[in-house]
Amino acid sequence: PVLRIFGISGKLARQNSVRNPRRTAATASALMIGLTLITGMTVMAGSLQKSIDRMASSAISADYVVSMANGNTLSPDVEKELTGVDGVTDVSPLRNAPSRIDRQTEYLTGVNGAAIGKLTDLTVKDGSFTVGGPRVVVDADTAASHGWKAGSAFRVSYEDGKRQNLTVAGVYEGNELIQGIILDNATLAPHQSRVSDMQVMVKTADGASDAAKNRLEKALGDNPAITVQDKQDLSDSIAKMFTLMLNMLYGLLAMAVIVAVLGVINTLAMSVFERSQEIGMLRAIGLDRKGIKRMVRLESLVISLFGGVLGIGLGVFFGWAAGQLIGSRMPTYELVLPWGRMAVFLLLAAAVGVLAALWPARRAARLNMLTAIKSE
Repeated sequence: PVLRIFGISGKLARQNSVRNPRRTAATASALMIGLTLITGMTVMAGSLQKSIDRMASSAISADYVVSMANGNTLSPDVEKELTGVDGVTDVSPLRNAPSRIDRQTEYLTGVNGAAIGKLTDLTVKDGSFTVGGPRVVVDADTAASHGWKAGSAFRVSYEDGKRQNLTVAGVYEGNELIQGIILDNATLAPHQSRVSDMQVMVKTADGASDAAKNRLEKALGDNPAITVQDKQDLSDSIAKMFTLMLNMLYGLLAMAVIVAVLGVINTLAMSVFERSQEIGMLRAIGLDRKGIKRMVRLESLVISLFGGVLGIGLGVFFGWAAGQLIGSRMPTYELVLPWGRMAVFLLLAAAVGVLAALWPARRAARLNMLTAIKSE
């Protein structure tokens, strides 16, 4: 394309860029490495965000999830306040407690057994999703590790040292949001030294709406430390987390770009110095100063785009390869290619080439024709 668009200047730029392949490759590699890392992380972040969104929408039927903004646990009073709000049909807290089962530490998740089935939409692989009394449900991985199936009985030792026999009512397909052994809070709470909730799931009669959210927040005293989130809010919070991570990586990319610019400037300066006599001859046979500048700029552009295309290609490959590993444990994982951002990265590589060529191109154009021809 450079040859077809820019004619003789493009042809000379292309030939000059491959004159010293080792130096050209070393120059392009700085930009290539930076773009490989940032493209790979962008692909993984976008794919993970979409998979978590799909996981949340498929696993949670609740309209709202209430939690502490700083990640701490909630008081059990929050559940009581939410239960009395107009329009609320089902409420279930999620409580976490350690236990010992088969000489292993297992964390139990306490829920409202009567409501949890209406607040979640988990795939049941064996038995039924029934939680109450000694009946519990277990995710497939935990069940497989202990050799359990629907109807299996096991003995649990709670944190207060007391023991109880529990029965597996069903085995469900767990995910990163909901997994482990789920039992009724009425069974778990008496054995906890301190009762607290990780979060509270709420379902309303009319679904998620601004009015329902306002009622919930008002019932909690409009406390800024407590967040009331619907599925879209959860998705946005996940997106903010990935955006923060990517912004940090983009800062590292900026340093890599600076290194790449300096490398291209150094390569072009050496190239101009080595080809002083050739540049003088080109001027003598009719190539004007603009043509010389264009030749050097196009050479810089070719080198930068070479590194940019390789970096983006390798980044997509590594993002895909990492996604294959993640996808083996996350069924909702789906590869997402950020075409818009990759186009920006390619334009950034082109901008690096244009900026890096400013000084070498000006220096080449200002060479004295006769002095350059006589140089060795």
